[in-house]
Amino acid sequence: MKYFVHKSSYIDDNVEIGEDTKIWHFCHIQSGAKIGRGCSIGQNVNVGNNVVIGNFVKIQNNVSVYEGVTLEDYVFCGPSMVFTNVIDPRCKYPQRGAEFYRKTLVKEGASIGANATIVCGNTIGRHAFIGAGAVVTKDVPDYALMVGVPARQIGWACECGEILPKFEKEIKCPRCGLEYLLENGVLLAKDAKE
Repeated sequence: MKYFVHKSSYIDDNVEIGEDTKIWHFCHIQSGAKIGRGCSIGQNVNVGNNVVIGNFVKIQNNVSVYEGVTLEDYVFCGPSMVFTNVIDPRCKYPQRGAEFYRKTLVKEGASIGANATIVCGNTIGRHAFIGAGAVVTKDVPDYALMVGVPARQIGWACECGEILPKFEKEIKCPRCGLEYLLENGVLLAKDAKE
């Protein structure tokens, strides 16, 4: 094998796991899941049926990635953060199967803090930063810094993770030097615009 799975974890049939991925203690990877290369799947993680996880994703301990969730490359999921996949769950009236699940997309490079909750049916933009304990109830723009319950945008985060100081139209990240332009409420990396 070109990946590592701890002996306490279970990998169902029909699962794809990329090279150099590490799956740690007490995990369950369910049938149809696809995990890219170079990922780290922490202790007590459940990856649901047909979930797609990109390359170089880090999922910390005690996270369940339910069916209907897609994580693009370089996504970070903090400890005990929560995904959902049914908008109005009821035990008496089970809603199982892909036709009931609302899709959630977490785009490249986004970070989700510890104990945050992502309500299903929403998209987290590229390099967005979701603060610890936040509850996301709507789509999140690229580079947005979101905090609170429900989550609200309080600023912007650089691709490198630096929280950007307040600005009006243009900014250069004080940590990595990437430059951004704010147009009509949308933050764009300058090199991507050219």
